[in-house]
Amino acid sequence: MRVIELKNLSFAYPNNPVIKNLDYDFEEGMVYAITGKSGAGKTTLLSLLSGIMEPSSGYIAYKGYPIDESDKYVYRSRDVGVIFQEYNLLPKFTVRENIQLSFDISGKKLRDIGGFKNKREYVDELIREVGLDPEVIGNRRILHISGGQQQRIAIARALSFQPRVILADEPTGNLDMDTSSEIMGIFTRLAHEQNRCVIIVTHSPQIAELADIQLDLQPFSKYTRT
Repeated sequence: MRVIELKNLSFAYPNNPVIKNLDYDFEEGMVYAITGKSGAGKTTLLSLLSGIMEPSSGYIAYKGYPIDESDKYVYRSRDVGVIFQEYNLLPKFTVRENIQLSFDISGKKLRDIGGFKNKREYVDELIREVGLDPEVIGNRRILHISGGQQQRIAIARALSFQPRVILADEPTGNLDMDTSSEIMGIFTRLAHEQNRCVIIVTHSPQIAELADIQLDLQPFSKYTRT
């Protein structure tokens, strides 16, 4: 089922067109890898999809409704989960606190999720979902865990409010290939088993090959689908 639609999407910085007349549909249950040379608009496209930036023309629709005509705060805090290359976790907080803070900011309640007695139980389940032991890692501060563990916690944080779309900017860029493959395995499970739409930007051909669909952006946003 289509979850995000791009229609005649264009974006230009001053005197620098980046994306031009891009049409594409992203579906639930799929992992997409956006690739391309520097300057092709990969990160710009991710910023547009997340609602952080607005297109110069055209529109992006989420479940049939243009996001520019909806509540951007609700869209960014409930509908799309964003994972950054540098993780952007809060170093003064513990693993559990980072995840719970994201859930609290979204405004959702445990009754919206269902099946959990309290927030800690829910947060611990998210930590397990990304392959870590909450009893071992839950109370550690962010700077006391490895890069691979930080990326997993960044994914758990993005999942805290149960978004249907996951957007990830170079999620394996700072990781070795074995850890990168494990992270891609998490994304694949989120798409195939939980029917989410996962869209990643990557420079790695090996990582792109693990996605269901590769979109190779070219300058001015011509693309090839594989």
